[in-house]
Amino acid sequence: MILYSDMKKFKRYLVTSALPYANGPVHIGHLAGVYIPSDIYVRYLRLKGEDVISVCGSDEHGVPITIKARQEGVTPQDIVDKYHNIIKESFQKLGMSFDIYSRTSSPIHHKTASDFFRKLYDDGKFIERTTMQYYDEEAKQFLADRYIIGTCPHCQNEKAYGDQCEKCGSTLNATDLINPRSAITGSIPVMRETKHWFLPLDQYEDFLRKWILDGHKEWKVNVYGQCKSWLDLGLQPRAVSRDLDWGIPVPVEGAEGKVLYVWFDAPIGYISASKELTPDWEKYWKSEDTKMVHFIGKDNIVFHCIVFPAMLKAHGDYILPENVPANEFLNLEGDKISTSRNWAVWLHEYLEDFPGKQDVLRYVLCANAPETKDNDFTWKDFQTRNNNELVAVLGNFVNRALVLTQKYYDGKVPARGPLTDYDRDILNELPEIKQAIEENIENYRFREALKEAMNIARLGNKYLADTEPWKLIKSDPERVKTIMNISLQITASIAIAIEPFMPFTAEKILKLLRVEKFGWENLGSDDLMKEGHVIGTPELLFEKIEDSVIEAQLAKLAATKKANMAKEAGKQEIAPQKQGISFDDFSNMDIRVATILEAEKIAKTKKLLKLTIDTGVDKRTIVSGIAEHYAPEELVGRQVLVLINLEPRELKGVLSQGMILMAQDASGKLVLLSPTEKVGNGTIVG
Repeated sequence: MILYSDMKKFKRYLVTSALPYANGPVHIGHLAGVYIPSDIYVRYLRLKGEDVISVCGSDEHGVPITIKARQEGVTPQDIVDKYHNIIKESFQKLGMSFDIYSRTSSPIHHKTASDFFRKLYDDGKFIERTTMQYYDEEAKQFLADRYIIGTCPHCQNEKAYGDQCEKCGSTLNATDLINPRSAITGSIPVMRETKHWFLPLDQYEDFLRKWILDGHKEWKVNVYGQCKSWLDLGLQPRAVSRDLDWGIPVPVEGAEGKVLYVWFDAPIGYISASKELTPDWEKYWKSEDTKMVHFIGKDNIVFHCIVFPAMLKAHGDYILPENVPANEFLNLEGDKISTSRNWAVWLHEYLEDFPGKQDVLRYVLCANAPETKDNDFTWKDFQTRNNNELVAVLGNFVNRALVLTQKYYDGKVPARGPLTDYDRDILNELPEIKQAIEENIENYRFREALKEAMNIARLGNKYLADTEPWKLIKSDPERVKTIMNISLQITASIAIAIEPFMPFTAEKILKLLRVEKFGWENLGSDDLMKEGHVIGTPELLFEKIEDSVIEAQLAKLAATKKANMAKEAGKQEIAPQKQGISFDDFSNMDIRVATILEAEKIAKTKKLLKLTIDTGVDKRTIVSGIAEHYAPEELVGRQVLVLINLEPRELKGVLSQGMILMAQDASGKLVLLSPTEKVGNGTIVG
């Protein structure tokens, strides 16, 4: 098969990964759709010695962030700071090897995006239009579609948004709503004129049709097909500015109160991140011998294949992407992943629940990747793949090869004697597998590439099962030396082949072999492990995942589903009244207003925070299980209600002297109880 990359040689690679939106954590759908494929591709290129940079960062502008900030009573910057840190740390722990993970609220991005807009503006690439838009006279601001609520004309849901009804799924315009009202003040909005700048996509339709439909027939069918559908429908001018106070100000006189539309500024984040990474950024963005590849989910195809290329073409200084290998969506236990319904497996929670098992998740999500159609993640499949593939195939072979070497030769690589035809057949399969992995990775078929990498372990298991060195060790010890030498060569090739997919496991194998990291060109070599080299003490690469662990995850999802059903029914499931108490019992509870002075997470726990509070009576420490709902920095300075005469209790080595009072909603979220006005610490509640 002729690879597309063989048709055109490149000196360097620029790989971008879709910027995750910083109004929530990353979940397995994001990983399977974008980030794991991207990391596999980049790690593979690095192993081959290619000049490659991998850029990503948080997308931190837009209306959803302002809405979340308003809901939580904080600033938009507070929201993006919180989730940027969560996402960045989660990516690092999963082994994502971005050369830079930046953010669009950074000064360098603001300047880059402003300069980009200004060049297009000065070159006359935009058109100006005056349109009618809803305006909140009480709040004195124009309303984005998400800030308008009304009755859906299709299903009569009274809480539909101006862009979508979440009950029936219909896409809406704000003017479609019946009885629209402002989500900010509740008042009835009026229509007012407002001026905006538009990118005339229709003027780039012929260019895009030729560039995509004629020039990139090698793109994935789902990507090519969606692009063709958009182009066949005909492109329309698209607004690049909007009325909002959070974002990058439009750098034009008379544009006060207007910012760049998030769809316009976000992809420029790839450029600003590259600038931040290296002073040589221009050779990656402006040289025709650079191959640019965008890794995205299918919901971003139109922006990366039509809108962003039109922007780059209008600017004139930048190269265009060579490929945009978008994946489809990953479902969870047969249901669509939904952040609003908390129906997801969140990466940061997985890393806490499954310490040391980053590669298990990477493996399962790649093996089940939604490359050509939507796929489903189930916890049972997760368990099966771990136990039957990682433990029983990969881990089993590596462990047997190392244990037998340790047992028979005190860990020294034995000398290899004459090879049989079978030995040669086994060794000859390794270069063939290497070629198959390359072909699949370079055509963005990572699922098939992973299967081929695992075939090396299957080959090793078959080799040991067929040759049975444990039976020959007494009758033909010289033959066993050859068998174990070849088994160690196979083990070394496994470490190379799986590195793009499971970097932690590859590193562990190299450590067990006591060798340095090999380059990709060494995959399939029969002389990686030298005679007399001493390997390390064998350790298991993987462990079985028990039913109880999976049942706990399924129980968590069941609780989420139950809470969602109660929420959709319009009511929270109310716990029954507890047994009655006397007035004296209540009077004995000393509840006071207190201020949180310090807050920190307790190490090696998922839920616990250590709080230092001023009760007015004294300053004391309280341990509270709210770490999943509040970041420590959110709590400092807040007034809360505290039961101060609760009997002290030691939790994780910290003496807790009291209890913070909380409420729990239908989704399981804990909410602090606080006085509506600031009062003195020590004020009695009752």
